[in-house]
Amino acid sequence: MIYKEERKAVARTMRRLYNQKLTTSSGGNVSMRNADGFVFITASQTDKSCIRWKEIIVFDANGKNLTPNLKPSMESEMHLEIYKARNDVFAVVHSHPVYASTFAVTDIKPESSLTGEARYVLGEIELIGYELMGTKDLAETCAKTLQNSDAAIMKNHGAICVGKSLFEAYDRMEVLEFTCNVYFNTLLLKNCNKLDKEMLQKIDKMK
Repeated sequence: MIYKEERKAVARTMRRLYNQKLTTSSGGNVSMRNADGFVFITASQTDKSCIRWKEIIVFDANGKNLTPNLKPSMESEMHLEIYKARNDVFAVVHSHPVYASTFAVTDIKPESSLTGEARYVLGEIELIGYELMGTKDLAETCAKTLQNSDAAIMKNHGAICVGKSLFEAYDRMEVLEFTCNVYFNTLLLKNCNKLDKEMLQKIDKMK
């Protein structure tokens, strides 16, 4: 049991998140699931800026840690619950980008109706109610909210995106942060021209 390529892909995506300033060196976590149901996730207490494949945990299809020398991320259960809830999801990216995290500590919900790209990539951005990090409550709340959404803001915590691949989940996180940045700027300018309902419906039908 090595699964080197899958673990390298997860580590590479985690480093990319850090390099793009989408998380801190100790924050966030990335996982992917393969066709056999094995899940690969970043280990706890690792430097995310330079994490390597040997620091990626392997869970079997029953959730057993096959890499007992590595400490599971406190959010491992959150990832596993999402995979249980979404058969179509094969990657989860959770991080703490500045603008998304800014909205996470406000009562303002960011909009995906600003641009065609944001709507197409993200769909409707959801809000996940606050639960203590690393708890079963958080895992279940995230999985329930993401049943019908691919991108969400986690209240007083950060952001989370899912996808059919690591790139899709990562891309959603990057677009989510860009969209939150733009929306933040429109609030400062006190002017925001959103796409109308008819156009949003057309974009949604394209997916």
